[in-house]
Amino acid sequence: DSNGFTIDGPRDMWKYRDWVISSMNEDMPFDQFTVEQLAGDMLENPTVDQRVATGFHRNTLANEEGGTDDEQFRNEALVDRVNTTGTVWLGLTIGCSQCHDHKYDPISQRDYYRLFAIFNNTADNNDARGQAPKISLPSAEQSARQAALQAQLKIGKQLQSELEKELKGKQSEWIESLGMVVTPPAWTVTNGNAVSTDGQTLEAIGEGAFVVRAETRPKHDTYQITFEIPEGQKISAIRLETLTHDSLPGKGPGTAGNGNFVLSGVRLKDANGKQLGWSRAEADHSQKGYDVSGAIDDDVKTGWAINVEKGSMNVPRTAVFVLSEPASAGKFTFEMEHRCPPNSQYLIGSFRVSYTANAVPVDSLDDELKSILAIAEGERSDKQRAKLDEFQRKGDAAWVKQDKAVRELQGALDTLNRSIPTSLVMEELPEPRETFIQIRGDFLSHGARVTPGIPAVFETDEADHKTRLDFARWLVSDNQPLTARVTVNRVWQRLFGRGLVETDNDFGLQGTPPSHPELLDWLSSEFMRQQWSLKELKRTIVLSSVYRQSSQSRKDLETADPRNLLLGRQNRVRLDAEIIRDAALTSSGRLTSVLYGPPVHPPQPEGIYVLTQNKKNWPDEKGPNRYRRSLYTYFWRSSPHPMFPTFDAPDATTTCTRRNRSNTPLQALTLANDRGFVELAQGFAHRVLTNASEGDADRIRYAFDVALCREPSDAELQRLQEMLSTARAYFETNDEVAREAAGNQVGSAPDELAETAAWSSVCRVLLNLDEFYTRE
Repeated sequence: DSNGFTIDGPRDMWKYRDWVISSMNEDMPFDQFTVEQLAGDMLENPTVDQRVATGFHRNTLANEEGGTDDEQFRNEALVDRVNTTGTVWLGLTIGCSQCHDHKYDPISQRDYYRLFAIFNNTADNNDARGQAPKISLPSAEQSARQAALQAQLKIGKQLQSELEKELKGKQSEWIESLGMVVTPPAWTVTNGNAVSTDGQTLEAIGEGAFVVRAETRPKHDTYQITFEIPEGQKISAIRLETLTHDSLPGKGPGTAGNGNFVLSGVRLKDANGKQLGWSRAEADHSQKGYDVSGAIDDDVKTGWAINVEKGSMNVPRTAVFVLSEPASAGKFTFEMEHRCPPNSQYLIGSFRVSYTANAVPVDSLDDELKSILAIAEGERSDKQRAKLDEFQRKGDAAWVKQDKAVRELQGALDTLNRSIPTSLVMEELPEPRETFIQIRGDFLSHGARVTPGIPAVFETDEADHKTRLDFARWLVSDNQPLTARVTVNRVWQRLFGRGLVETDNDFGLQGTPPSHPELLDWLSSEFMRQQWSLKELKRTIVLSSVYRQSSQSRKDLETADPRNLLLGRQNRVRLDAEIIRDAALTSSGRLTSVLYGPPVHPPQPEGIYVLTQNKKNWPDEKGPNRYRRSLYTYFWRSSPHPMFPTFDAPDATTTCTRRNRSNTPLQALTLANDRGFVELAQGFAHRVLTNASEGDADRIRYAFDVALCREPSDAELQRLQEMLSTARAYFETNDEVAREAAGNQVGSAPDELAETAAWSSVCRVLLNLDEFYTRE
């Protein structure tokens, strides 16, 4: 689930994991399983699942550090793919030929780079930090929503484009209406009555200006300025000047801590309360993301603000709001609304309102636009024309409204796209890369050029194996002697703890010879005869008398065959890390058996990511996802869930075909004290108390049956009864400790609390037994 190396960023690969689970459950033939993983994208008309299957070789590491050589890490990913393929399908240490001819097996360095060439034609590379190519995998619901948004967005952009063409045709008329005259048009200060709807005082300070005062600033407010225009005059625009004042934070002009404000809306109403329409809004400065047009779009979530990236914000600013149609004389109310969430107390602190009968006055334009308008139309540069177009559009109410609609649709589509799962895949380049032998394995030192192909020892008279698809099909062909044997041996190893060939990743001259060569050959031929069915293979093995033997050892067997190579009995095998946790989940009764889905974050100790280069996010799951199978646990390569490496799970940096099994005190401490296992022991206790008959002995027998699939001996029964009595007595006098030991299984009744805590302790013992996490 992550890229590896020190940065170890996240990646989406769970759809590939789901494909593997589905393929196994459906018993996909292993030859098909092989071809689709190595070259599913190269099949004729590949399905989405076949493309997802190629994620197998996208599990290579990707280095996200700055200053690295992307070609180096692309090369390292290819080396990993060649070595992994050689190990998984051929059971050979092909990686030993990267720097020189193999010392023991008939694999030359040239053979190695011929295999390298087969994989050297894929589109993935490290410069995309391992995130490309990938495919989106929306659900049916997401696909429908995506199609609907894309259709709406297409229509919205068409309407916006038509508006832009219309505005472009009227640009000369618009420029003329801007009033580029030598003498700027006169503004008339309203000198009206100003009130606050939320309890502030708007104090007149002269020259038509106001300062807003309050003992406690409200979070939001609306100012209303009522004024009258004399007979014979008209109003075509309102000018709002935001002013600095010593009483404001940083001198304002806003009341926010830095002197900013967010004006979410402006309205002009006539004497009858009718709201007049705006055609455009302009300002000498707008904060990025808070354009002045947001004050006239009837959306409380947008607005005009004045923060700056450079320079001083605490200076007067001017905005002009132009009416769609000039209005005749009469009484008017100008409203300034500050209600843009989540901004609190972002109010204008001092201001002056004026009006004019002219069109948009020149002094509302910024200096750059003034200089552009002063240039003859035919002499303006493309950049200047674009700036003029932008200014015209942002001042047009219809375009602003349509632009807002388009941005909202695009935002909804972007949000949806981010929620759609993706999966890394393989894609073939249209033109093949050249491949050279790398002298001493150095990707910068090129030797002879090589073409794609298989090792010479396997060569036949058949067609060349130039592509991944050719190679994949050869691996599972009748003429390829190793894949079936290696796969059968690995299944045997899984079921017996040791393969018929003990060195399962080395069938070469340095590997151990098979203990039962005829059996290996027969099982391999049966595997192929049964259409490469893994389920049939496993059924054949587990129904055999050799598999069904007891693992109980005998003195004569220990003397004659101390390592049990001749299979005189079954082997005792400690469960893998993930299965140990799953066994505890099953015993607790909490296992969530839902299949598929994104990775989850079960509880883990705190402080795991203190020493990682980048802090990781591990939100403990709540509800059913907390108890999903360990297969679904999120796997950070640099810092996996600590339970897994404690029980010898591989670190997922390279392929692992056989796990080591250690025996350390940390394992016992984990099973006894890890908060995840303590919680499962508490659930186990609840299951015992709920489902078992009354009486300690019956409950202990029930717990043994659940956890160990057997009856307790008399000695075991007696010891656990004694432990239970001691625990009860202790918890009855230590309520706080009992509450912690019982977890959230009970209420506050002291007797119930002590009982559950005591049984939780017994269940912790059972989950810590060697017998519990060992396959007998």
